[in-house]
Amino acid sequence: MQRHTGTVSYFDERKGFGFLTDEAGRDVFVHYAEIQRDGFQTLAPGERVLFDLAEGGDALRAVNVAVLER
Repeated sequence: MQRHTGTVSYFDERKGFGFLTDEAGRDVFVHYAEIQRDGFQTLAPGERVLFDLAEGGDALRAVNVAVLER
């Protein structure tokens, strides 16, 4: 898989999911289980992330998500 970069546009900690905007301007779904970080798996709007893309149904899905900068 090719790695992609993007920015967190929205993340709901209670529901455990959100959306990223990739370098092509597409909305990409992200689930907390795909976040690769120690502790509480959450993301904040504006964080830059590195991820793999997977297709899931009608939407793009981010997997293996790593935070590049806060």
